Amino acid sequence: MNKLVATLALAACSLMALSGVASAKASCEPFDARDCLLPFPSNHFTTPQRGSATGLRLNFNAALFPKNVGGVSSFTPDLNNNDGFSPGAAIMTYVDGISLQRSGATPITDIGSYSATNAPIVLVDAKTGKRQPIWVELDANPDNEADGSYLVMIRPARNLPEGRRYIVALRNLKNGSGATIRAGAAFASVRDSKASGALAVRARRMKPDFDLLGRIGIKRSTLYLAWDFTVVSETNLTERALAMRNASFAALGDKNLADQKVAGRSPKFQIDKTINFTEQQNPLQLRQLEGTMTVPCYLSTPDCAPGGTFRYQPRKAGKFNWIPKQQGTMKAKFVCGIPRSALDKPARPVIYGHGLLGSSREALGEKNQFFGNKHGILFCGTDEIGMAGGDALNAIRLLGDMSLFASFPDRLQQGLLNGLMLGRLMIHAEGLASHPSLRSIPGASGRTLIDRSKLAFNGNSQGGILGPAITALAPDFTRAVLGVPGMNYSLLLPRSVDFDEYSDGFFAPSYPNRLKRLLILGAVQNLWDRGEGNGYALHATDDPLPGTPSHQVLLEAVVGDHQVPQVAAENLARTVGAVGRRPVYSSGRSFDKVPFWGIRSKGKSSDSRLVIFDSGPIRQFEGATIGTNVPPLTNTPPRAGQDPHGLFDISRGQQAADFFNGRFTDVCPLKQACRLSIWPY
Repeated sequence: MNKLVATLALAACSLMALSGVASAKASCEPFDARDCLLPFPSNHFTTPQRGSATGLRLNFNAALFPKNVGGVSSFTPDLNNNDGFSPGAAIMTYVDGISLQRSGATPITDIGSYSATNAPIVLVDAKTGKRQPIWVELDANPDNEADGSYLVMIRPARNLPEGRRYIVALRNLKNGSGATIRAGAAFASVRDSKASGALAVRARRMKPDFDLLGRIGIKRSTLYLAWDFTVVSETNLTERALAMRNASFAALGDKNLADQKVAGRSPKFQIDKTINFTEQQNPLQLRQLEGTMTVPCYLSTPDCAPGGTFRYQPRKAGKFNWIPKQQGTMKAKFVCGIPRSALDKPARPVIYGHGLLGSSREALGEKNQFFGNKHGILFCGTDEIGMAGGDALNAIRLLGDMSLFASFPDRLQQGLLNGLMLGRLMIHAEGLASHPSLRSIPGASGRTLIDRSKLAFNGNSQGGILGPAITALAPDFTRAVLGVPGMNYSLLLPRSVDFDEYSDGFFAPSYPNRLKRLLILGAVQNLWDRGEGNGYALHATDDPLPGTPSHQVLLEAVVGDHQVPQVAAENLARTVGAVGRRPVYSSGRSFDKVPFWGIRSKGKSSDSRLVIFDSGPIRQFEGATIGTNVPPLTNTPPRAGQDPHGLFDISRGQQAADFFNGRFTDVCPLKQACRLSIWPY
């Protein structure tokens, strides 16, 4: 990096901080001269807020954020409605010349080393003084290869509890030759009690943190950099979706979701199309249904069309709450596939969550037809709006102007509500079960084909990423199976081949600097959390949200997934408290020092689980290339070999069906890693 540019940038940020503007309108973070938002996240970008659960709110402004090529700031004002930062925040700062290996930073392959006495980069709970499990990586895709990538990214290995404050500390950092890297001028003045002006105020505020770090063995004099941030509160993160859910069910006459009893009316619906199959036409399905249901709409666009955002109810004095105001209703499409086996025994209803920018029709796919008929499952799906096929144009629009990003998580939350309403429709006596098409003899008083007593959820790919969110909100089911899952899109996207065309075609041309793109992703994750699993995983199992039962989830991941990185599935498993099936990997199929570090090894048969299946190394089989490599250790996607993401295994289906019934069945060979049985190796 040009040293003069760095010096001038530091001076500019320092002058802004010294001006005293920070308390009213946030200025640049003065500790990192590379970018105005670094280090990120930071409580420098907060201000006191009466009525918020943390006592704070975010305090960004447009001048701080990167601009697109059209000169428009990427700042979205809805960020300042947060009272803290994402529980899975990518913690970032730039350290010129750093060598993580020389420094001894915790690698992704040895997360357990986060607690080493001399660990150079640590994340500390400011309340307890305990270190939090992390790994540290550098951005592997710098814009200027000659400069090297020195954006340090600290990744929590499980999500941080909401409302807590954390201290980030970097010490004894080394460059490639092993020399110690000196702290920047602004932080050095704070650390060494030589600061003046606004930095002196920062120094006084940081003194308790320096003292705490000293008590746990991190000497103030060794620090290259330290700062703090506060995680968003549970209330602020989930209140929008909970309010929409509660109001929508109350409007049906069910005002007590905590009792887990179906009460009130069914959502209004109509069946628009019924397709009946003879056994010769389709030996797996008896019929398919297409219909619409009427759902409260909370978006500003007619029929909750893409691009709309929430409008909020007036806030009471002294309150910092954000309750969406209903804007009318929408007609949400749904489809259902009735298995032929339902003629023998009523089928279990299961809500299906589809893949990236897909549609509800995936619920009718060949794999689901086989799975449903074999195990007596009736799949219904509705578009996961926000990230369904109809949202693709809005997604492309946002990648060119990220200041509009609020429309993305707002519509995702509407999509979660639609999924919950579909679940109620599936198990209410006046819902689908009342329609003639759900009888063994259509239009007559034949036996019902649906078992209304046992609702469940099955999401795959994107459905597995959004799955922890709908599960945490669900009053009508307690078991969910999430295939090839993960969470935290700011972690997922740089590691996914699915993002290639969107990044190369739209995001990068609009924001040509990669560092700034990563900062934007880190910032908007604070909004994305409201509509994806990262914001709800802490409450998806045994710490339920208000008025919601506990749940259990089965996570089925694959080695070397090209689309949803398996590290994101492991983060999810640690966060929900899942038990990991062992042995995890065959020889040579992992770089981890301790496979499934931090994931429980024992539990009850009914507990949440993580199982990883392996398609094996790259090889030739019957003239085709199959298998895939172990995933890279960098923030890049796996690309070689065959993507195992969509491979279906009959044994996985058996495992899922048994889990719906309340128990975990190990379908893998005894004392061996789990293999996708469709490919021998």
